[in-house]
Amino acid sequence: MAENEQNQAAEAQGPQFAVQRVYLKDASLESPNAPEIFTKAWQPEINLDMNSRTQQLGEGAYEVVLTLTVTVKNEGETAFLTEIQQAGIFSIAGLEEAELHHTLGAFCPNILFPYAREAIDNMVTKASFPPLMLAPVNFDALYAQQLAQQQSQTEGASH
Repeated sequence: MAENEQNQAAEAQGPQFAVQRVYLKDASLESPNAPEIFTKAWQPEINLDMNSRTQQLGEGAYEVVLTLTVTVKNEGETAFLTEIQQAGIFSIAGLEEAELHHTLGAFCPNILFPYAREAIDNMVTKASFPPLMLAPVNFDALYAQQLAQQQSQTEGASH
């Protein structure tokens, strides 16, 4: 009886979301062509790859890991390669499955991105390269694009 009352109380409260912790899970920077790369005029070609993954830790607790990999080339040579895994633990309750997937796939990475961007900028400047402030990312649009891609693959597989 008490458990049923708790479930009803949770439903009455509506959706719940809380950031429990934000942390740097992994970080690396390589500068394979240093020190020679510092003698060249700086005209960087920047490539950013992003990925996120989710792991359920327990009832209503999720870890989301946003991975950013930045490769910067100058005059065709790799100036540096940096990768950050920015993670967070989130408490989420009272959401429908589609809302939960959207929250984990777009909303949580959006919270983590500024931390990852700052960590990348810090490492790059400590490696003696010019600051690298990555442009904001529209995770809602990326999530919608990913859903559409999965849907078209599913439709293609069923034909």
